[in-house]
Order: sequence, then structure tokens, then C-alpha cells
Amino acid sequence: MSFFSPKLGIDLGTTNILVFLPGKGVVINEPSVVAVNRAANSRVSNKILAIGAEAKQMVGRTPDDIAAYRPMKDGVIADYRVTEAMLKYFMRKALGRNPFKPTVLISVPAGVTSTEKRAVIEAALKAGAKNAYVVKEPILAAIGAGIPIHEPMGRMVVDIGGGTIDVAVISLGGIVASTSVKCAGDRLDHAIVDHLKKQHNLAIGDKTAEEIKIKIGAAVPLNEEISYPIKGRDLMSGLPRTVDLSTNDIVQAMSRELREMTQAIRKVLQDTPPELAADIIDNGIILTGGSSQLRQMPELVYRRTGVIAKLATDPYFCVARGTGIALKHLDTYKKSILTKQ
Repeated sequence: MSFFSPKLGIDLGTTNILVFLPGKGVVINEPSVVAVNRAANSRVSNKILAIGAEAKQMVGRTPDDIAAYRPMKDGVIADYRVTEAMLKYFMRKALGRNPFKPTVLISVPAGVTSTEKRAVIEAALKAGAKNAYVVKEPILAAIGAGIPIHEPMGRMVVDIGGGTIDVAVISLGGIVASTSVKCAGDRLDHAIVDHLKKQHNLAIGDKTAEEIKIKIGAAVPLNEEISYPIKGRDLMSGLPRTVDLSTNDIVQAMSRELREMTQAIRKVLQDTPPELAADIIDNGIILTGGSSQLRQMPELVYRRTGVIAKLATDPYFCVARGTGIALKHLDTYKKSILTKQ
């Protein structure tokens, strides 16, 4: 590896992209949204208009010829060309005027297929990386949460993002049992949208649903509820209307998705060898990822599994921090690192 080659760690999420620059920390934290011109005029058709925070502001507010969408779906690449352009943009933004090609380490969900893995590596190389490595998210989340993954001790990490929930039991630097379920933050937002449609005849967008989840959502019913006024469009009259919602209303709306998420955790616990299961009872379950910050999430996991769950420090940044630490000790982590181009 050339002495000058800069290094970048990328948490390539369905909803957000975080770029970690060793020595500086997380330098980019932006939505993984791209606005593309869909005009019939072939000269400007498919031209990328905005990326990141600027593009997210356009979601649900664009004219017909502009589409603002996410090129990542359920933690994997859905639109290859747009993902490549997005990676190129964020890599350039993070490195500034550095003329050298970076060595890039990117996170992928635990259940990723070799084809999906290859697609991430190809996209990174085409976007201008010198070398590209991919590492499974739970490993990076564990490293970022400060878990000593190389010990002969069972540790369970649950990384709940926007597109997937990744559950893994890690021992001796490798994954012993894992699953990746495409049910996480996004699905919770959709559940809120559906609930308002069915129960209150109110149409809202995904952005409003996410806001409701963050402001008043919880994983288990609360004794002291929070209420919040929601503005949307009445489905009967077609006119704008405001509805008052409370926390337990939202808990009920998300209950099916939350059950699916806790079932993923239970499944991995059932697949765990008995010695490691004993370690997990002692160490507890570590929760990382943006969606793990939902109120009372550790309590829900405890109720469904009987194992104490703890929120990692700064859960949202765990994977990004993990990429930074893994880059620093690339040789040590070689065996947890999956593929190199």
C-alpha cells in the first residue's frame, strides 16, 4: 500500500451514509438520497441534480420530471449507477484536494450475498478507490462499540439501521451465528403511514412518519405518554387536516414490525452454541445503529428474550467508528475482513 494512499471508512446505509476519515473522525453524515432528472429530453435525462442532504429536502416535494430516491434498498445496492455516483461524490467531499486514490473499507449487512458484496466493491473501485474491502456490519458495530471481538467470549450485537436489522454472535473475531432481516427503521415509518391511513383517514409522507417515530415513538407502551399534532391530507375530503397522536398509538402501529425484529434476535439466540449463550447472559446484548435509539428498545429486547440489552455509546456512529478502527489495524482485522479486490 502506497504511503500516500489515504484511507476512508464508509458506513453505506440505506438511509444515511457516514464517512470516517482516520485522524478526523466522521467527516460526512448525510442521507443516502439522490435527485435525478427524469425529463424526456434525452440530453438531460438521468442527470444527477443533487446528492445527500440537499436531495433529501426534495423527497416528496419534486415535480414529475425530478425523482428523489435512495439508490440503496434494504442495505444493498438497488441502483448501481446512482450508487457509484453517490460514492464518488462523498469520497471526493471527504478527501478534499487529496490527489491520491483512497483505500476504502465499506460496511455490508450480515446476510449479504457474494454478488451483492461484489457490487459494492465494484461501485467503490469505479468511484475512484484504489483498494476496496467490505466487512459485515455487526463486526464493525462491535468494534465501534468497544467490544473486544478477538476474545474467546460470546458477544451479541444487534445493529438496527434503516433498511436491515443485523444480529450476530461474535467470538474470536468471527461471526458464529447471525441473521439479517429486512425490517428496520424504514419499515417502522411505513407502518406509521399505514396506521394513519387506516385509523385516522390521514395521508402523510415517509418524512413525516420518521419525524413522528423520533418525536413520540416507543418500543413498548409508556405510562406517561407524549402527544404530538400531525399535519396531513384528509383522505375523505382531500383537504389538509391535523390529528393529535399519542405514543401508545404509535407503539401499536409499529407492533408487528417490532415483533419481527425481536424474532430475528430470538432466532440467533436459538442458533447459538450453549457455551456462548452463557456468555451472552453474562455480557448482555449490545444494541447499535440509528433505529436502536427508539425509546425503550432495550426494554423490548429484554422482555422478548429474557437477556439484558444495553444501548452502545453513540449507537448511530458505531459502524462508522468501527470502520475507522479496522482501517487503523487493517492487518489485525484481515481475518474478519471478507473480500479484497
